Amino acid sequence: MVVSTLAVGWGRALVFVYGVFAVAATGRSLLQLSTDADKAPLAYSLSLFAAVVYLAATTALLLGGRIGWLLAATAVGVELTGVLVVGALSYAASDLFPDKTVWSHFGQGYGFLPLVLPLAGIAWLRHTRAEAGHGSRDN
Repeated sequence: MVVSTLAVGWGRALVFVYGVFAVAATGRSLLQLSTDADKAPLAYSLSLFAAVVYLAATTALLLGGRIGWLLAATAVGVELTGVLVVGALSYAASDLFPDKTVWSHFGQGYGFLPLVLPLAGIAWLRHTRAEAGHGSRDN
C-alpha cells in the first residue's frame, strides 16, 4: 500500500519543524542579504539555499507517495551534505562566516537542530520506505 502522505504520525512533527526552518531560514537569509550582503555573501547565500532545501523537504513530505518520498529523500540528503560541508567550512574558513547562519558551525545558532533534523528525516524516510513503494521487492 502506498502512503498518500508522509505527514502522518511522527511525520507531522517533522513537517512542522521543516516548515518552521523554511520560514526562519528564508526570513533571516533574505534580511541578511538585503541589509549586509557585502559582509558575508557566501554565508548568506548558502543560508538562502538552505531555506530552499527546507521548503523542498516540507513540500515533498506533504506531497507523499512515491514521488514525494523520492523528493524528500533527495532534499534531506542535500540538507545533510550541506550542514556537514558548511559546518566544517565555517570552522576551517571562519572569515567566510562572520555571522551565524542556519548551517554554519553545524547549526550551533539554531541549537544544532539543523544537524539533527536531516538525521530525523532519514530515520523517518527509512521507516516509511516500504509503505512508499520502496520495499525490498523494488530493490
